[in-house]
Amino acid sequence: MAQRILVVDDEPHIVKLASMILQSAGYEVITAADGEEALKKARTENPDLIITDLILPKLDGWRVCQKLKTDE
Repeated sequence: MAQRILVVDDEPHIVKLASMILQSAGYEVITAADGEEALKKARTENPDLIITDLILPKLDGWRVCQKLKTDE
């Protein structure tokens, strides 16, 4: 089973490039375009790693990390 990585960025070309590179290395890639979507997908998809931009719409990357850190 491939490890899953959540890539979060509001710039579609960055998400596409990162996804292509990671997928070619054998990872399963999940994407999100804003902080709220990232938080939901992180909680439901349980990725092995999250790569996030810090400046995001709705909820910035720092807040996403803070909220996930307090999750059990």
